[in-house]
Amino acid sequence: MLKLNSSAITYPSSTPYITVASGNRNVKVNVAGTSTTVINATLPLGVNKNYSVFAIEPVASISALVVEDNLTAPAAGKAHVRFIHLSPDAPAVDVALDGGAVVFGDYTFKEASAFTPLDAGTYDLEVRVAGTTNVALDLDPITLTAGKIYTVYAKGFLAGSGPQALGAEIIVNK
Repeated sequence: MLKLNSSAITYPSSTPYITVASGNRNVKVNVAGTSTTVINATLPLGVNKNYSVFAIEPVASISALVVEDNLTAPAAGKAHVRFIHLSPDAPAVDVALDGGAVVFGDYTFKEASAFTPLDAGTYDLEVRVAGTTNVALDLDPITLTAGKIYTVYAKGFLAGSGPQALGAEIIVNK
């Protein structure tokens, strides 16, 4: 669990955006209910910018990954979607339509795509080993609402179980 503003956050949950001043900002992540700090990082934050900060790596080497968010409103009938590869022991992957075209191609650990406009609707996606048709993870259908901005990310470990199992999550950024 993590704490933000005295609230516990259970992996793989996320929080809404919070407003902080620009400049170098110290971020600490403690194990909930303890004073044990597992991330102590100084993050450079720009003026009038939006960011997502992800806790990545196994707990023994946990660190922060900062990704800038482009929250520009999508065009009419569109949603913006990006993919971030956050599974440290998974190979490079493609995210594709189930049995179809690649939407996000050849992403390795810590790589994030740009926000990509997609038509609003429901998508059945799969994660493949990059450059192949070998499905590593079949995702539940994802419904994208016009005007919304989403982050889909791979999480967990190839041999993980429970909340540490290889999987994917979706965040509604805005």
